Amino acid sequence: MSIFDGNSLALLGAAIAALAGIGSAMGVGIAGQAASGVLAEDPKKFGKTLILQALPGTQGIYGLIIAFLILNKIGLLSGNMVELSQAQGLYFLMAGIPIGLVGIWSGIAQGKAAAAALQLTAKRPEQMVKGIIYTAMVETYAIFALLVSVLMWLNIQI
Repeated sequence: MSIFDGNSLALLGAAIAALAGIGSAMGVGIAGQAASGVLAEDPKKFGKTLILQALPGTQGIYGLIIAFLILNKIGLLSGNMVELSQAQGLYFLMAGIPIGLVGIWSGIAQGKAAAAALQLTAKRPEQMVKGIIYTAMVETYAIFALLVSVLMWLNIQI
């Protein structure tokens, strides 16, 4: 077995997809810091701040979905891993890259947008929905990357 064999490359693709969790962890952390500042001033805003803090967590979920899809398709989850050609492994690797990379960057960007929305919510609670919309706009790019990864994954023949 070589580090560049099909199975190793497919596993690398699943690992790269799961890296989207880095963006989510950072984004949720950024938003959580801002949320804590809001709560220091008004503890009654916990529900509103929790919604905005949770939004950057979706990229990690998307990456995890693609990682599980890859691991399932290659048989690792069932314990019957198939022998992949190097080309097949590269296809799986490429399928993990869009959500892995975009998930990192969009999770961080969404955390920053959520932090700004939290500041808006602190000063003008009635404007919270507008802050959610701004924060959700970043989400569209993670969804696009998820779609690209899924379409690539769907078309890999084993």
